[in-house]
Amino acid sequence: MNVKTVLVLLVLALATIFALVCVLLTRERAPGACPQQPPEQREEDDDGAAERSLVFADLSAEELAQVVRYLRAELGVPLVEASRALPSDNCICWVEVQPPGKAEALRFLDGAGARPAREALAVLHLGAQAEPNVTEYVVGPLPAPTYHRDVTVRKYGAGLPYHRRTVTAREYADIEELLRRELRRAPRFLRACCRSDGSDLAALTTAPRGARSGDRATWFVLFHAVPGTGFFLSPVGLEVLVDHSALDVSRWRPLSFFYNGRHFPSAELLEAEFLSGNVSVVSVEKPAAPGPGSLQPRRLPDRPPPMPVELRGPRYRLHGDCVFFQGWSFCFGMSPSSGPRLSDVRFRRERLLYELSLQEALALYGANCPGAMSTRYLDASFGIGRSSYELVRGVDCPYLATYVDRHYVSEAGAPAARRASLCLFEHDEALPLRRHFSDAHSAYYGGLRRSALVLRAVSTLINYDYVWDFLFHASGALEVRVHATGYISSCFLHGRATDYGNRVGEHTLGTMHLHHMHYKVDLDVAGRPNWLETQDMEYEAVQAPWPGGPLLQRPVLRRRRPQREDEAAFPLGAPLPRYVTFAGAQRNKWGHPRSYRLQLRSAPAEPLPARSPMERALSWGRYQLAVTRRKEEEPSSSSVHNQNDPWTPSVAFADFINNETIAGEDLVAWVTVGFLHVPHAEDVPNTVTVGNGVGFLLRPYNYFDEDPSVDSPDSTYLRPEGTAGGCGGHPLGCPPAAACAPPQDCSSFQEPPWQKRQIEEMLQSGCLLIPRASFLEPLLVQNSNYCPASTAEQRTAGQAEAHGSRSEGSARHKPPRSALGSAAHETKGREAASLCI
Repeated sequence: MNVKTVLVLLVLALATIFALVCVLLTRERAPGACPQQPPEQREEDDDGAAERSLVFADLSAEELAQVVRYLRAELGVPLVEASRALPSDNCICWVEVQPPGKAEALRFLDGAGARPAREALAVLHLGAQAEPNVTEYVVGPLPAPTYHRDVTVRKYGAGLPYHRRTVTAREYADIEELLRRELRRAPRFLRACCRSDGSDLAALTTAPRGARSGDRATWFVLFHAVPGTGFFLSPVGLEVLVDHSALDVSRWRPLSFFYNGRHFPSAELLEAEFLSGNVSVVSVEKPAAPGPGSLQPRRLPDRPPPMPVELRGPRYRLHGDCVFFQGWSFCFGMSPSSGPRLSDVRFRRERLLYELSLQEALALYGANCPGAMSTRYLDASFGIGRSSYELVRGVDCPYLATYVDRHYVSEAGAPAARRASLCLFEHDEALPLRRHFSDAHSAYYGGLRRSALVLRAVSTLINYDYVWDFLFHASGALEVRVHATGYISSCFLHGRATDYGNRVGEHTLGTMHLHHMHYKVDLDVAGRPNWLETQDMEYEAVQAPWPGGPLLQRPVLRRRRPQREDEAAFPLGAPLPRYVTFAGAQRNKWGHPRSYRLQLRSAPAEPLPARSPMERALSWGRYQLAVTRRKEEEPSSSSVHNQNDPWTPSVAFADFINNETIAGEDLVAWVTVGFLHVPHAEDVPNTVTVGNGVGFLLRPYNYFDEDPSVDSPDSTYLRPEGTAGGCGGHPLGCPPAAACAPPQDCSSFQEPPWQKRQIEEMLQSGCLLIPRASFLEPLLVQNSNYCPASTAEQRTAGQAEAHGSRSEGSARHKPPRSALGSAAHETKGREAASLCI
């Protein structure tokens, strides 16, 4: 054997060994991160996206700060920071964007005018005036304001009396201190009824506050408080009515103590009656930790659940506060008070909606105890938007969603961030959007997977959590959904309590209530002149048109076009026409008016009877649908100022319906959705979202010449002869050859301002981002899953590198990669570590 042959064999042997090593290494390797590709670029992404965003965008932290500085310098009255302000002080309660007029905005958006000036709306409590009041100012132009104007009278027709102001956190704190002082006057009664000295009881507010206009007296329901769990399921049976109407806090006083069906005018009298043996006491022990409302896991983690994977990266684009996705484009925002809104919604470059926004959420209770029976929460007054907190990755939103921060000035002297409080993701609904399997004449299969782009926020309003969703479908349909979860509210079980709900604990009644939500839908279907049309079916008797044919009952379609607002107001509980459409002036290829259909998915409870003295404040709830002519002076169906004076509402929606003509006008649909909730045992510890969701759809109805989803790149078409490799007509059936998985990352949570004992309990599950200076450092050192800061930083950095930025424009609009533990959420100036369980 010559040397040449030996060398050849040696090279072949080395090559074989190398190949075997590669195979073995590949088998041991974990799935790689999914490759990233930019979404398909469309023309509407390129031009004017940043300018379009600025028309509707929420105020940035810089703009909010400028407004606060301007008002302090130029308003001419002393301002105290709201977190410290007494009722007798002046303060800025909140600031939000002031949208431009529609006509001005459309001139710019359609290329016929300049971009409207950005302005802010500031709501001030002015208690240090000769006549205390609430005043609303428009401040502009931003980012460098030079003017402010009082718009209160223009908006509401009159000034806003001071008793209508929202309750601040400082006011609640002062009431809590009053309650603790008063409870100390009945020590032996508290020991007997509650095993408490009063210091460990939690007080739940009710609303409205009183019985007539001008009142400011609130019932507070007392509960056992167990750290780390919801107190809402542990009532002790004691409720206190507090008058807090005076500007001088020292003049506040309790008006009534209610216990076990009886009223007592003072804590001293309650104590005296108890010592005399005249009070029937039910002893309620404090629940042992973790308590009946605990959400701590009861089982150790098993195999992980399925997770969505973006095989080639996200298919949507985010420019500032505007989104582009497969023909859809829209801008989004979050009002501190009324919550989520969409603006300038377009499909295939045609505007369908100028505005779609939540207006109000009502929770109305019934029970045989004072607090619950008088409760009508109007949640905008509690701040639907500013009560939207950080979303938990993998639970509130999918792992790979894009998370977006918001900034608010709410009872504070400077902007505060709500990190990752909105999320955006494409959702596989695991259902065909359309499909057909043919076994007649010819064999084939055609179908389209059903997926949608989802914009989501979650608001925690005292005990309830509302999940707000907007879904954008390939068929041109826009879906609006809301789900309710969180804790039920309860009251003490006594007397005929089960007439108003179900017993859910030893001494606990789950109180019946209704959830009603109201939306504004400003439609521009194929232009601004629109017509409302209703369609429904009837049966008509007809003789069959053939010899000897029978008498048939034939369905026939009845169309109607209401001409005035009174005809277009459909009462809650009455039958709604099965088809409600909004038509434009144009016609499609087949001669029909280009239209969009409004389809409600709702089972609302009965509206508040008209004889109620506070019904006008809730008069939007009279109607499941009302269509009015759009007016700039009717921007909202409710007001935050309605909550504390529903007897003389600042905004009464009933006044919007005054029989004006609506045919061929710029129309607004006002939509009410909701449901009745009778709490039951399975609502403990939390109400589940399954079965507790409502909403509505806007669907094309002869708007196109065919289903627009035929242009979707996700379509599948198969025939028996197939194609090369079997994937030519079915790309989704052949995943990439290399498996991929979401980047591995230990979710981390921003350290909240909680008490030590609450965080210690939370260490039993999940992952927490812990500053090294924290009191939790000793706990981390003992934990086998302790991750040093460098490891956590490597994980977030690797994730950011794998996924890249999904947002264009200024830095304030670049969303963090994840709600929990993204590089955008690094704790500056402090070392951090993660605890992973």
